[in-house]
Amino acid sequence: MARMAALPLTVGFDLDMTLIDSRPGIKAAYEELSARTGTFIDADLAVTRLGPPLEQELAYWFPEERIEETGELYRSLYPRYAIDPTPAMPGAREAVAAVQAIGGRAIVVTAKHEPNAKLHLAHLGMEPDAVIGWLWAEAKAEALREHEAAVYVGDHTGDVRGARTAGALSVALPTGPCGAEELRAAGADVVLPDLTAFPGWLEQYVAQRTC
Repeated sequence: MARMAALPLTVGFDLDMTLIDSRPGIKAAYEELSARTGTFIDADLAVTRLGPPLEQELAYWFPEERIEETGELYRSLYPRYAIDPTPAMPGAREAVAAVQAIGGRAIVVTAKHEPNAKLHLAHLGMEPDAVIGWLWAEAKAEALREHEAAVYVGDHTGDVRGARTAGALSVALPTGPCGAEELRAAGADVVLPDLTAFPGWLEQYVAQRTC
């Protein structure tokens, strides 16, 4: 897609269940963590709760005093077990490309460990303009403000809160653990069925901004 005239627009994207379907990879990583620690983890249940930081999920399975060390172990296992099984969400590459094609900047703001987030994107051939990790919910506003993002796209009510805290337009997708009505109730400005609808929506949004 050829680039159009530069437009000063930055769009932020969440990662898990927004740009990537991380359920297969995270399930594999949790299963390996369970085997290494001898602690039962219901990996199928865990992947239905993606979005919040890792430590929140580990708290279901490990005592508080073990969470830090267990989190470090999980993150060390992650590149080996979670990257290859994880596909892009439908329309993800096209959504990032659509922003860049109009001269805008596409950034990823995620609660995931930043090095692992970058591994996912590189593995799938996605090249956002910046990747910022370790931020969840309202804390995502730090990066969104710093990069002057006008739009933030995510699948969780925490993403909606992050967008609203930053003063960005919240575009929500019911592709993760939160349904469309829950996202609307949380304050999403726009709810799309998935990222395949994003380029068309972006075209309309840009046209309205430039009128």
